[in-house]
Amino acid sequence: MPAYLYDLIARRAPSPQKIFIETPEGRKISYGDLHAGSARIANFLRARGVEPGDRVAVQVEKSADAVMLYLACLRAGAVFLPLNTAYTPAEIEYFLGDATPRVFVCDPASREKLTPVASKVGVTHVETLGVREDGSLIEDARAMSAECVDVERGADDLAAILYTSGTTGRSKGAMLSHGNLASNALTLVDYWRFTSNDVLIHALPIYHTHGLFVAMNTLLLSGGSMFFLPKLDPDLMLQLMGRGATVMMGVPTFYTRLLAHPGLTKEATKTMRLFISGSAPLLAETHREWTARTGHSILERYGMTETNMNTSNPYDGDRVPGAVGFPLPGVSVRITNPETAQELPRGEIGMIEVKGPNVFKGYWQMPEKTASEFRKDGFFITGDLGKIDERGYVSIVGRDKDLVITGGFNVYPIEVETEIDELPGVFESAVVGVPHADFGEGVTAVVVLKKDAALDEKQIISALEVRLAKFKLPKRVIFVNELPRNTMGKVQKAELRKTYGELYKK
Repeated sequence: MPAYLYDLIARRAPSPQKIFIETPEGRKISYGDLHAGSARIANFLRARGVEPGDRVAVQVEKSADAVMLYLACLRAGAVFLPLNTAYTPAEIEYFLGDATPRVFVCDPASREKLTPVASKVGVTHVETLGVREDGSLIEDARAMSAECVDVERGADDLAAILYTSGTTGRSKGAMLSHGNLASNALTLVDYWRFTSNDVLIHALPIYHTHGLFVAMNTLLLSGGSMFFLPKLDPDLMLQLMGRGATVMMGVPTFYTRLLAHPGLTKEATKTMRLFISGSAPLLAETHREWTARTGHSILERYGMTETNMNTSNPYDGDRVPGAVGFPLPGVSVRITNPETAQELPRGEIGMIEVKGPNVFKGYWQMPEKTASEFRKDGFFITGDLGKIDERGYVSIVGRDKDLVITGGFNVYPIEVETEIDELPGVFESAVVGVPHADFGEGVTAVVVLKKDAALDEKQIISALEVRLAKFKLPKRVIFVNELPRNTMGKVQKAELRKTYGELYKK
């Protein structure tokens, strides 16, 4: 079988002349351009020594050429490894050292500071890719043929590795196969009724499963088009709703920002057929206000890096505020007792476990961790706590291991706490996520200072800026004399979340 996922995309593609991407600057990329451009880049990667199974790590700004690079990796049989653009050089060093990619592609402006980082961990090929059709990768790829023989890949072959934070501070690389991505995208095309007539407003990042796989793959397999925005822009998004857009995918921040815009009305959204939200909890209040303002009910769904989408509210039927809907076709979801692993009755809260063709193959170079996250019958232990009601709707009620999801990104408190605790003057800290209208949860640090220390909130956040990606930075730092503990000496984070639950509502 040819390049599994790409072959599926190519066979379902519409006319080569049809526009796939249109940018705010007026650049238009057709399906034919996509095919030719990805072929040139695939040939370029091979010329750089990339062989089937090699990793290609990428930290670049969002662009049409970055999309072609993703598709080129599929065609070359490489494993695509997108990295958050907010990651610092120190964080990039870990990812490159762990994944050992054949090629690392970065922004032209970052090459000088990241080349030594790549060299330090043995990555010899560093290329650049900018947002204006520039960079060494694009310049050299232009000389390559617009035709290539795609590398044969099967359903079980790796298509991508996406890193997700670890509770011990060590990030884990989730290995996603061609079959994982293809099965999920095909399911979503049907479940969400995507067709070649759809035009998506795409304002999500493409280093994340939401913007890259859920949005991109679903649209590619339906033959649709997209308005490709670099970031959230309420003014522009409302304009595009009047220019033929039919669907928008976003995180809760998109909806709260648009609700704050006076131009959001039923008239402004009359051509839209679907608004989808995910990656972070959507407040029921936001759901209800959106319906009142626009006449549309937001469709909330549930997924994660390791599985893509697991559940979704129905296209037809009740889209229940605060619920993430039903298990998708082919996906099994159950609620178990976290201690005994026994399945719980409807309505009881427990661990969410999932099984299906969408579930990843395991963590890169972590066989023991992989084994510990799966039950013997193949169910993946998500780490999320939830329940299934009598009608079958799944609801997320919390998370095990104190994971914070802010703006659609995962933040494990231990990563932030470790950096805070190393600051001079800090005795200890605890990081929690508390409700935030824009981000779902706000990263919040509760800090105990050493005697006579004079640190303030601004100093702590400034010190963290060079060590942590921006989305991991605390939005607030609270100072206390001591942290609440149980009789075993464990910090009671649930109490902290309760104490500061109203912090961002002031």
